[in-house]
Amino acid sequence: MKVKVEIVGGMMMQNCYFAIEDDTNNAIIIDPGADADKLIKTIEKERLNLKYIVLTHGHFDHIGACKEIKEKYNTPIVICEGEEILIEHPENNLSYMIHSNITLKADIVLKDNDIFKFGDDLAFKVIKTPGHTPGGMCLYFENENVLFSGDTLFYGSVGRTDFPYGNSTDLVKSVTRLKNLPDNTVVYSGHGDKTTIGTEKNINPYMGNMYEY
Repeated sequence: MKVKVEIVGGMMMQNCYFAIEDDTNNAIIIDPGADADKLIKTIEKERLNLKYIVLTHGHFDHIGACKEIKEKYNTPIVICEGEEILIEHPENNLSYMIHSNITLKADIVLKDNDIFKFGDDLAFKVIKTPGHTPGGMCLYFENENVLFSGDTLFYGSVGRTDFPYGNSTDLVKSVTRLKNLPDNTVVYSGHGDKTTIGTEKNINPYMGNMYEY
């Protein structure tokens, strides 16, 4: 699997990812938050067979380019259950703050522990990680040792919980759950640099025993 990152969204500097199957160029786009023209150029340049738009969660900086990409490629939008309340309502996904009023409808709603296949041999496991948002999820590619964590887990930190429907207790439980993944799992976060589960066990206070449940 190839992972390609595009940094979008101006001041928010959100990481948008493409997960691409090596032999087929079947791909998903993860969290297309802004700059639709830039992302479409990447799809065309790389000759990607775009299968799905997958959202780790529904804040505006992760969903802002969904409409344009879906309209161009007829690509279904995939979320985890519980996130409808964000993507469908501008006051909850915070897009009203930037005068965009984004409203989306999911085509596919996944559940915790679902296995979602999008290539000939490529699939991810859903790890539902509420806290930053109620239906946030991480995408775990077990065979590739890769986790796309959205805004649940960052290098040395975690997502904030002071937005609508955030819950700090749930977030700590979600991050604690990620400790069970292998240490060499590469973590691609929604913002900032990539990291590993092993690194976070060493440096991230939210993965320490003081937060254990």
